[in-house]
Amino acid sequence: MCCMLLMLVACDNQDKGEDLTQYVNPKIGSGGHGHVFVGASVPFGMVQLGPTSIPQEWDWCSGYHESDNSVIGFSHTHLSGTGIGDLFDITLMPVTGNVTYARGTVDNPTSGLWSEADRSHEVAEAGYYAVPLTRYAIQAELTATARVGMHRYTFPESQEAAIVIDLENGGCWDRAIDTHLEAEGNTRIMGWRHSRGWAANQKVFFVAEFSKPFTHLTLHGEGERYGRAHFTTSQNEELMVKVAISAVDLEGARQAMQSELPGWNFEATREAARHAWETELQRIRITTNDESTKRIFYTSMYHAMMAPALFSDVDGRYRGADGNIYHSTTPRYTNFSLWDTYRAKQPLMTIIQAERAGQFVSSMIDICDRQGDLPVWHLWGNETNCMVGDPAIPVVADAIVKGLQGFDHDRAFEAIKRTAATPERGKQFRHAYGYIPCNLMNESVAFDMEYALADGAAAQAAKALGRGADYQYFTRMSHSYRTYFDKHTGFIRGVDDKGNFRTPFNPYYAAHRADDYCEGNAWQYTWLVPHDMEGYTQLFGGEEACLARLDSLFIAPSTIEGDPSPDISGMIGQFAHGNEPSHHILYLYALLGQPHKTAERVREVMKTQYRDTPDGLSGNEDMGQMSAWYILSALGLYEVEPASGRYWLGSPIIDRAELTVEGGTFVIETIGNSEQHPYIKGVKLNGEPYTLPYINHADIARGGVLTIEMTDTPNVQ
Repeated sequence: MCCMLLMLVACDNQDKGEDLTQYVNPKIGSGGHGHVFVGASVPFGMVQLGPTSIPQEWDWCSGYHESDNSVIGFSHTHLSGTGIGDLFDITLMPVTGNVTYARGTVDNPTSGLWSEADRSHEVAEAGYYAVPLTRYAIQAELTATARVGMHRYTFPESQEAAIVIDLENGGCWDRAIDTHLEAEGNTRIMGWRHSRGWAANQKVFFVAEFSKPFTHLTLHGEGERYGRAHFTTSQNEELMVKVAISAVDLEGARQAMQSELPGWNFEATREAARHAWETELQRIRITTNDESTKRIFYTSMYHAMMAPALFSDVDGRYRGADGNIYHSTTPRYTNFSLWDTYRAKQPLMTIIQAERAGQFVSSMIDICDRQGDLPVWHLWGNETNCMVGDPAIPVVADAIVKGLQGFDHDRAFEAIKRTAATPERGKQFRHAYGYIPCNLMNESVAFDMEYALADGAAAQAAKALGRGADYQYFTRMSHSYRTYFDKHTGFIRGVDDKGNFRTPFNPYYAAHRADDYCEGNAWQYTWLVPHDMEGYTQLFGGEEACLARLDSLFIAPSTIEGDPSPDISGMIGQFAHGNEPSHHILYLYALLGQPHKTAERVREVMKTQYRDTPDGLSGNEDMGQMSAWYILSALGLYEVEPASGRYWLGSPIIDRAELTVEGGTFVIETIGNSEQHPYIKGVKLNGEPYTLPYINHADIARGGVLTIEMTDTPNVQ
């Protein structure tokens, strides 16, 4: 059967042409503040199996950082690109000899069971990871299915070889609160790890099977949270372990093992994982002579499909947001970093992953049913309420406007209304005052402006559904941002409950999670109005004044005063590409009739803020948002207005792209494209002249050909 699978995979790849996984470098973004996951997984998989290091600091939120070579073990759950660390559940570590059962410290090699990793011989590929552990002279290799991690360890000759299961150590904020380990015969160990951290009540159940019987199992550490499976090994003996996980119970883990990985063919499993990635990468096939662009593009595709993560078991059971167990006939997902991803990641998914995008929305509606409102930042079935606003509303509204399938549109809109009406997280002040006063709530401006943006998206969904009264209501609420506009300074500022602007005022000032903004300052938040740019320009006194203020953003000094968030990074003037509130700003020029400035700035960001190196991202990857921005921008498209159903044209850097969409294939071809030709001269859609500055989602989804002629001369209106 494995041979047949490999033959089918080979034939399939031949049919599709170029192998795209060769351009994936999982270590892009593993340095700096990228925080990306490095290890083995499949697209949108529950299991993300990779090394976990000793440090529990901010730059180790994924468990891995390019600057550090310590390994405490290989954990089955990780996050990618987040600003908070959690998970790292069910950690396995191969060892020889006596060890100390602890995480350890980097200044003492015997303080724990950790080992240095030989990074000079490290291999990180789509679906596969390998590294030598120098302390034990053990070669570690990892691959995965959706719910099962597979380990292959090559041991030296030893009478004291072992594989340690560590249920104590999670990552960063995470702490174990209840664990269990037990042997079932001499080839299986099972148990669970319940923990509290960023996710307040996280539960992971596991079943581990060994390719060779262990002589015995011993329990160690405080609370017996370490289990040592003992072996005798010969030189270069391979020992394999399969670990299946579930958020429901042990039976869910058992079913995952039986369904996804009943055998022991590591190479076939590795190839199947690579093929899973290849299949998803083939959804966008680009042509360019720039090999670096290919690596950045397809690594971005890879990172964008790390999350959301599958959360339901093989039999359809899953743990709801209320902690109870439910059943679904369609997959359920978790790990929604929505404040980040509503801007570009989720819109990208509606193009190339329409079916899954519908399932994501269905999962969000289910969460709403269980907890009373749509998710904000949902982690392993837990609401963290991390970040500001109602970021699920633009995602759900966007899916309604675009006509995605897989969920009930009317039920989805009711979830939007229910969420917007909840008197929590500052919305009680919006309902009472029409805005959030800065003296009544921290981060008032950021919360209110995100709510206003979500209301604008809700209005578009209401319009698409023919709900006139709801459209009028949400449109009116979406204008609450106007309260904060100071016409004398041209900035968005905090306003108290008496209607007075906060003083003193310094647009360069930022205090991390302790001022009127969120991970930003007045310079950045002044532009968080993509849903109503026509109305916004009137506050400035017209487009000319609005454009002058927008120009000033990019030439202002890059200094951030006060105690700023490290997320405010990737600076061009006061534009901060390393953080999400800035991501749409470059495209506002297109909305304001100056697309040549969008082209210039977008090209500048793609060239300076993205590199095919470990320090290749200017900020946190944020569960695929940074990557999705690059993918869409490289294609020359960006959905600026949430739930608008239209993508504004920018400046494509590829020669040709073939996108697999609902209706077949959508082709973007450029004529005369080069670094010296960043401007759009003319556009044709299916051979006919096309004069709109944007393209509708429906035109992309049905398939066709978008031809873009590039020039060195800006189109100045």
